[in-house]
Amino acid sequence: MTVAIEAVGGKWKMHLMWVLAGGPQRFGQIRRLLTGVSEKVLAENLRQMVASGIVHREIFPEVPPRVEYSLTDLGWELSAALRPLEEWGDRNRNRIAGRALTPTT
Repeated sequence: MTVAIEAVGGKWKMHLMWVLAGGPQRFGQIRRLLTGVSEKVLAENLRQMVASGIVHREIFPEVPPRVEYSLTDLGWELSAALRPLEEWGDRNRNRIAGRALTPTT
């Protein structure tokens, strides 16, 4: 369980998984899709996910160089494992939001 939590832990990694599940993306495209993430934090999260084998970073030999990020087979497997969590969140969004607004005593 610890390995799985580390793979998607933090504020942005699961968001990155959803973005990359839509297909290969360039850094700037990802940043536009993830409103609120800083360039530094995005770069660090992508580096960690590349190092763990979840994300593939491909550099195209063009001028200027083009870099795209995509899910690896391991990343797709993880994405499929996260899908039930996303579905649970969608089903329970209103119940959770309602409780979050209710003060506890």
